[in-house]
Amino acid sequence: MSKKDQPQSSRSSKRKAKPVPTPSRAAFTPAKTRTSLKDLAAYLGLSQTTISFVLNDAPLAKNLTEETRRRVHEAARKFNYRPSYFALNLNKSGSESVGVIAPDHSEGYFTKVMAGAERYFVQKKFMYFTTCHYWQPELIEEYPRMLLSRGAEGLLLLNSNADFTSPLPVVTISGHLEKEGVTNVVLDHLAAARLTLKHLYELGHRKIAFMKGHRTVIDTEYRWEATIQAARELGLAVTPERMVDIHTAGWSPEIGYSTAKRLLRATRDFTALVGFNDTSAIGAIRAFHEEGLRVPQDVSVVGFDDIVAAEFNVPSLTTIRQPLTEMGKLGATILLDRIADPSKPYELSVWMKPKLIERESTGPVTTQ
Repeated sequence: MSKKDQPQSSRSSKRKAKPVPTPSRAAFTPAKTRTSLKDLAAYLGLSQTTISFVLNDAPLAKNLTEETRRRVHEAARKFNYRPSYFALNLNKSGSESVGVIAPDHSEGYFTKVMAGAERYFVQKKFMYFTTCHYWQPELIEEYPRMLLSRGAEGLLLLNSNADFTSPLPVVTISGHLEKEGVTNVVLDHLAAARLTLKHLYELGHRKIAFMKGHRTVIDTEYRWEATIQAARELGLAVTPERMVDIHTAGWSPEIGYSTAKRLLRATRDFTALVGFNDTSAIGAIRAFHEEGLRVPQDVSVVGFDDIVAAEFNVPSLTTIRQPLTEMGKLGATILLDRIADPSKPYELSVWMKPKLIERESTGPVTTQ
């Protein structure tokens, strides 16, 4: 019998039967990397909420048929589905997460502020996501939107102004821009300047050099204006040759080292230096040492912030203690309070008090 004469059933039995896919399965292509809840929904022909209920064993899942629940679990195993945070919490009203935006992850300032903020977030079981804008305007504008789209319920800004519009509650640490929706936790810079200059004045210093911060740091102008006012109150002259700008952004002692070198090239007619912050003061002490100047015998030096390294530097650094850890905790507390009760009134600015910490880097003037 020829193949042509073979019965149709015999010929067809030798072929492999092709499965007929359902419309929903035919339209679904599993992700090559990670399968999403949306992918599963397309594959099963169910809503993402329904799938989330089943996979999380939510009470409402009991209203679904056993067959539906079986199909969901089978598909999840087949495509090795791992739920994201949002898939696990579709039935929750909030994400229990906030965004933290900072210029950079600097040693000193950032670590001390976050020590206070993080402990409070952990205590309240809130997750936080940190981003650094490095003073790039486009990132300062973009990050709040990105964090909002990822479910952040509020924003905590460090050493940055809230120069953007967001529907979320915003708290800044060391921010100065007062606007609706924003609470600023700020230091009293005038009180800090008065403490610094009074300390040096009482030690007999009249020829004082001043280090002004980099233009990108938002505290720079406020701290400088406070210094000028405090100097005027004591009758101290702030002369151009004894005033030097920090030209480089950052938090390394290098910013103070190179700045002090420029100051020494311009004049040595000073008996004390007010650093912009602790890292700049530590860098300046190194520069003075290389030029044969002893601290504090020849030059007294005062820092600002009271970072961890200030106490262990040689000589240990006299500084203005900015309560960074307390400011971080307070900022986190205010933010979570505002998230919990959006209708509650809030302050635009909360002022923190500085404290002078006297150590080895300042002493009585020996020459004028």
